[in-house]
Amino acid sequence: MAVSGTASLGLAAPAGKDLPVGLELFSVRAELAKDDMGTVRAVAKMGYQAVEFFAPYFDWTTAHAKEMRKLMDDLGIRCFSTHNNAQNYTAEGLPKAMELNEILGSRYVVLASAPPVTGLDGWKKVAGQLAEFSEKLKPAGLRTGYHNHQAEFMPVEGKRPMEVLAANTPAEVMLQLDVGTCVEAGSDPVAWIKANPGRIRSIHCKDWAAGPDKGYRVLFGEGDSPWKAIFQAAESVGGVEYYLIEQEGSRFPPMETAQRCIETWKKMKG
Repeated sequence: MAVSGTASLGLAAPAGKDLPVGLELFSVRAELAKDDMGTVRAVAKMGYQAVEFFAPYFDWTTAHAKEMRKLMDDLGIRCFSTHNNAQNYTAEGLPKAMELNEILGSRYVVLASAPPVTGLDGWKKVAGQLAEFSEKLKPAGLRTGYHNHQAEFMPVEGKRPMEVLAANTPAEVMLQLDVGTCVEAGSDPVAWIKANPGRIRSIHCKDWAAGPDKGYRVLFGEGDSPWKAIFQAAESVGGVEYYLIEQEGSRFPPMETAQRCIETWKKMKG
């Protein structure tokens, strides 16, 4: 497993409770599709300090990206990273992704998931792609990253794919930890953070709980994830620069869910 020093981009984030917390906008995807500007305004008003745009941002024009950047600057909210489909990680797609990320002030162009993969050799190819595109992003001051789901923590041929990705990518490739899927897969997020010092530069604070009517419907802080230990590991050895709350759904409407989650965050972090 790769164990290496941090390759932080220096996002000016102090340690501990003052690290910025953002919202992965997939949490409010229907609202975002109807009115992206209004949704970002509402999220900033709740107290979120950052947003992470997901795949649909790739369809924006540069003019719209500039309008969004102006809005974020006016609101005092940041975009540290974007989530990207595999199409953005192609020779044809990457230039546009880079241009939009530069406009937004993003620093990490995160691969949201891998295309269908077969065996550990397939995961090694994904790692090679991440390493290749990491080099292509560097001249623009950008870095790549990989966001896990359950599959990356489920053993394949006796080894977890995330171990393969970590061992076969350079230190500057961020390993963006989705806590909920890691926990659902039966892996220990704290142990994973400690095994990869300096590489867990952002964390999706998505919770999960076993049991009927639970799963990803529980709100942040209500599930089986050991948040106190996660925060301690992330901030002492993981190299975390910012956190992102994410909800796939809940028993409340999406905007109310986002509000409840940040209220819990404030209570947790003081």
